[in-house]
Amino acid sequence: MSGPLDGIHALNWSQFTPSSAGYFLGDLGADVIKIEHPVQGDAYRGMGRMYGEAMDFAAGRHAGFEAVNRSQRSMTLDLKQDTGREILYRLVRDADVFITNYTDEVARKLRADYATLSRENPRLIYAASSTYGPSGAWAGRRGFDQTAQAYSGMMFAMGERDLREPVQAVGGLADQMGATVLALGILAALLARERTGVGQQINTSLLGSALHLQAIGVTVASLRGKGWSQHARTRTKNPLTNHYRCGDGKWLLFSEIQADRFWPEFCRALGLDALIDNPNFATAMGGRRDHAEELIGILDETLASKPRDAWVRHFDELRAPFSYAPVNDYADVLSDPQVLENDYVVSFDHPAVGEVKLMGYPVRFEKTPARIAREAPEFGQHTEEVLQELGFSWEEIAALREEGVV
Repeated sequence: MSGPLDGIHALNWSQFTPSSAGYFLGDLGADVIKIEHPVQGDAYRGMGRMYGEAMDFAAGRHAGFEAVNRSQRSMTLDLKQDTGREILYRLVRDADVFITNYTDEVARKLRADYATLSRENPRLIYAASSTYGPSGAWAGRRGFDQTAQAYSGMMFAMGERDLREPVQAVGGLADQMGATVLALGILAALLARERTGVGQQINTSLLGSALHLQAIGVTVASLRGKGWSQHARTRTKNPLTNHYRCGDGKWLLFSEIQADRFWPEFCRALGLDALIDNPNFATAMGGRRDHAEELIGILDETLASKPRDAWVRHFDELRAPFSYAPVNDYADVLSDPQVLENDYVVSFDHPAVGEVKLMGYPVRFEKTPARIAREAPEFGQHTEEVLQELGFSWEEIAALREEGVV
């Protein structure tokens, strides 16, 4: 069964993690060709460490590159050469989408900008991602995931209030959100082209995407005249929206905003029946709110009496009506039954390591399912294949290699 984008052809001329937009389309069935420089390639391939951790995982492959470049083919192409650009134009004439995160200045210099490519294919969707947006004093500035986190306010949406320090999130959250928003824009532009026949350029940015991710917080700050403070675990005013360390050192979170409604069940589930009618805790206003630190201390002590999974099993067996969840790390996520049952993480037969677990697709399509088409390509793995599809002979391909075009 084919995916919803079967028959769509996309070119992905981008580096680092915004390249994820390519795999979003590839998982949906599009044929996505990743274009890399014949010598330098995607610089992400050469980043040996990220957040202080080694990124190699098998046969010289890069774990981060693997994460954002699956379901694509790789071809090498030197756009500084006229012959390389002519090959690009031949690809563009049959393409539906062109993805890039190179600056407008670089794209114009290499004649791979929208004005140039749209002359080759007026129906082309030219999808450009930047760090700070296409306009303003910061347009075109160099930046990455962390700078988008910083500029957007995200670093003050995390962390402990009493420390009053910004916190960096690892794992490329702004990058991945940027790629998601870019893919959303591409899909909308494809639909508009289907209706009007008109191609167009779309622009997204890491900053705009990080702000979109925080739309509730930003809007609340605007309407109230001030934003939310960082969370304070030891003195939050609703102890039923807090996280607690269990006996094995793992954490459990409660997120019950209807605290009065579920207070009796909550107490009984924790063996704290004596607190149900205690005037200090029986109601939220004038009770738990005013005595929050005392209650948090009691809950800390209680939850530390059992391992986290024992508490979760206990609540599950009781069919506890209040909201709770384990505070998972990535190792927990990769083996979690709920995650696996919904194919949020799936098994994949990787040619370098055999069966591995990879991110699935977050949307379930009943009739046109998404799937991982292939592992991330090795450098230039499909160059000859793509050139043959364009009609080049083996002799011509050999000459292009000799000239350093591919």
